[in-house]
Amino acid sequence: MNNNIIIRLSLFCICVALLSCSDTDTGQKTISQETMQKVYEEVKTPFKYGIVVTAPDSSKMADSPTVFRLNGKWYMTYIVFDGTGYETWIAESDDLLQWKTQGKIMSFTENTWDANQKAGYPALVDITWNGSYEPMKYNERYWVSYLGGADKGYEAGRLGVGMAYTDHIAEAKELERLPQPVLSANDSSAQWYDNKTIFKSSVIHDADKKSGYPFVMYYNAAGDSTGANGHSFESIAMAVSNDMQHWQRQGDRPLLSKGRGICGDAQIVKMDDLYIMFYFGYNWKDGDPSAFDRFACSYDLVHWTEWDGQHLIEPSESFDKQYAHKPWVIKWEGVVYHFYNAVGEKGRVIALATSEDLREKK
Repeated sequence: MNNNIIIRLSLFCICVALLSCSDTDTGQKTISQETMQKVYEEVKTPFKYGIVVTAPDSSKMADSPTVFRLNGKWYMTYIVFDGTGYETWIAESDDLLQWKTQGKIMSFTENTWDANQKAGYPALVDITWNGSYEPMKYNERYWVSYLGGADKGYEAGRLGVGMAYTDHIAEAKELERLPQPVLSANDSSAQWYDNKTIFKSSVIHDADKKSGYPFVMYYNAAGDSTGANGHSFESIAMAVSNDMQHWQRQGDRPLLSKGRGICGDAQIVKMDDLYIMFYFGYNWKDGDPSAFDRFACSYDLVHWTEWDGQHLIEPSESFDKQYAHKPWVIKWEGVVYHFYNAVGEKGRVIALATSEDLREKK
């Protein structure tokens, strides 16, 4: 074989390798605008149904809905702030529209690391779009991650992620809790983006182990760095686990961040081979301190392409004129339900927007 043929074969092999790498990168890391547009058309909810859950009395604030289905009924956990800190409550529904509060599942305690902050979020809920939305058991228990802390006040002190468990996820019974946080700003592994405080967490079952682990946690946190406007900011980051109790940060940078304001409260759903992250943004631009819901897409749970079109939810009504944010989005019997935290003339409440106009069912 002469030198010219050898050179040509070598160049051909290099080109094939480069093309192969390029296709892989594109397939795994970048989502096409056409796909992003299709997702938007699938998940958009232009009809605001209104307020569906409020705190037990008008002096308190309801926040952060998580919706799941079990034994033919729908359940929503949400958190309530009463001036001291967060507690977690549960409500029940037959139709996703009318909700009846059942009671607390996480209450204040004394002399614990989480004494005055227990904001719970049920884990391992089926992420399949238009799926069962049933929470999965691990080690014969249902699991709940939560924002925890000892200090009194609104998200006060150095918060961390705790883990709780129960045999009765759909009942108003106090959960059992691990004695210490599973992820904290005080960890030796804490990074520049999460070494100040850690807020909401969302834990999914990574059945295909795209992350290399069976359990993945998405959480928003603030670090000791400051953004372009001189203030600290919140980003969405990732941690992984083999057993729901021992967690390690994944990577050395957040998954989504604007370097200012907030990217937070991730919810993951799966449409075929595509993962969608619903999340909220806040204060991304000078002079615009609004809060709104967005989405991003991924093939591998790590590299996310952000939607660059209009917000999924934003302030527009009297009950959400200040903030419309913190999403939990499902599709059921052909209708998309977008639950969110609304702040307006009725205080801080849980509201709903849908893909079809259901207001005549009120």
